[in-house]
Amino acid sequence: MRVLTIVCAALLVTGCGRSALDRSLDSAYGFYEQGDCGQATLELSRAERLSRSRSYLQPEISLLRGQCLERQGLFVDAVETYQFIVARYPVSEYAYRARARLETLRQLGHHVAAK
Repeated sequence: MRVLTIVCAALLVTGCGRSALDRSLDSAYGFYEQGDCGQATLELSRAERLSRSRSYLQPEISLLRGQCLERQGLFVDAVETYQFIVARYPVSEYAYRARARLETLRQLGHHVAAK
């Protein structure tokens, strides 16, 4: 009975952490859509803290952070964020998207690609 209680408690805590993480990510996307990058960044920071054991979520969090930085005119920071994604997660969908953002920033004159 004691083992069952411990297992149930562990499942409850894990599930709650995941739902809090989902809420933070959903909120971040919502604030981004509304144009409120300040709040989106706060939610992304919260999601990042909640996702430490789920490293597969980091590139998604970083990509949205880079998009917020772009929207705020912080192009150098956005470029560094995208380069982090490409270097750390080179075969992920988010690396592909980060490369596309880097190319767009290059075409707009906000980033000079390394030769």
